[in-house]
Amino acid sequence: MNLFKKTTMIGFILSLVITGACAKDQTQSDNPSSTKITETNAKVEEKTPTAARTVEEVIDQKAGVLIEEHMDQRLETLESWDRQQYLDFIEQTFNPIAEKELKTYFTKHKNLTGEQIYDYLVYMLGSGNYKSYYEKLTAYDHGYVMPELPNGEDTVTINQKKVNNLVIMDSSGSMNEIIAGQTKMEQAKEAISGFVKSIPEDANVSLIAYGHIGSSANSDKAKSCSSVETVYPLSSYQAEKFESSLNSFQASGWTPLAGAMNKAEEILQAYPSDEYYNQVYVVSDGVETCDGDPVAAAQQLQSKDIKAKVNIIGLNVDHKGQQQLKQVADSGGGEYITVEDPAELEVQITEKWKPTIGQLVWTQGVTLQQTVEAMERMNEIYNPLYYASSAELNRIKHAVYYLNKEKLITDDVENQVLEIAESLEDIRNNHFSEIKEAKELEREKTKEEINAKVEEWRQKWQEE
Repeated sequence: MNLFKKTTMIGFILSLVITGACAKDQTQSDNPSSTKITETNAKVEEKTPTAARTVEEVIDQKAGVLIEEHMDQRLETLESWDRQQYLDFIEQTFNPIAEKELKTYFTKHKNLTGEQIYDYLVYMLGSGNYKSYYEKLTAYDHGYVMPELPNGEDTVTINQKKVNNLVIMDSSGSMNEIIAGQTKMEQAKEAISGFVKSIPEDANVSLIAYGHIGSSANSDKAKSCSSVETVYPLSSYQAEKFESSLNSFQASGWTPLAGAMNKAEEILQAYPSDEYYNQVYVVSDGVETCDGDPVAAAQQLQSKDIKAKVNIIGLNVDHKGQQQLKQVADSGGGEYITVEDPAELEVQITEKWKPTIGQLVWTQGVTLQQTVEAMERMNEIYNPLYYASSAELNRIKHAVYYLNKEKLITDDVENQVLEIAESLEDIRNNHFSEIKEAKELEREKTKEEINAKVEEWRQKWQEE
């Protein structure tokens, strides 16, 4: 073959190679789903992390690749009738996607051990819901509080006192911050609205707003810091008027907390402690910003004849703010509580404040309603953990059955993976259950102790 023919043949072969490569690139670019699968497989092949084998590792487990990409993770925590939404989604939408990914991967990766397959399946199908619910489970508080039991010669007199409840709302600009889809102000108003509905019929209530005038700009500081207003004068609770007052202001300016304490003192001077039981309730998200001294102001409420207790709930308060608000509550002879979760705000208000509303409530101990609410809150935490754990196992089971059916793994390997998956579910569920049982035992023990002390006090009062 002469040199010209040789050169021509080489050129022809090279053109075929280039043409084929271009056609392959064009095919991939024309098929986005194919590209996505390739990218997913490349991501998995890069490194499949070892799946959790201990409780500590389970808690920190992240959602599987396919779960994160294709499923709203809240679905797997649904229960009762709502759970059908999850089951329908898994059967109709998720399983076909997962099966396609599994077939692609295991066609290329054969002869893997049961441990390796389990690691891969958790990496793709594992639940990412454990950490958030587990933290709530370990932090669960039954909310039972020992009611204040009057002792001494003035027992009967105290029970006959009329109750004054002054509710003070921080309306500074920071209360416009949005948490879980609502502003802090909206959350606080909802919680306060529920709180005042539960006060005794013969009790008085007042609503004071501060920082609701002007803005947080320096030019508005003087005007905003002087904006402490009694929007609902101290009187019996009238639902329509109170709601109207509650909705008459919005968050906007600075934080004159000391000024609000002074306003409470001004109102309560006409209600001496020998005739009235005075309580001040504050919802705030930060420190004094108007150069006042709220600690001294709260102390004045205690040192005067009015002897008003100052109870404060801090809503998403930083460390510095918590320190100051706790000092204010301590100086006012009351209690400081901090909350982060909007749902917790309502719980803390109803569970921590309510027992101190009226003296007659004191004699009830832990009520049936409190018991039911405490149990429901536990279920709202524990049940999603249980369902997430169960859902993960079932997704892995389906995957293993599918792989065996497609002859991509043997019967022995199928059994090995199932044994690992079921063992890890037992470890998870047993641990969650142990914490739940311990919390419930603590709850029942506290309930019995409170009820016993209340009954002892009641018997003593009746004897006198």
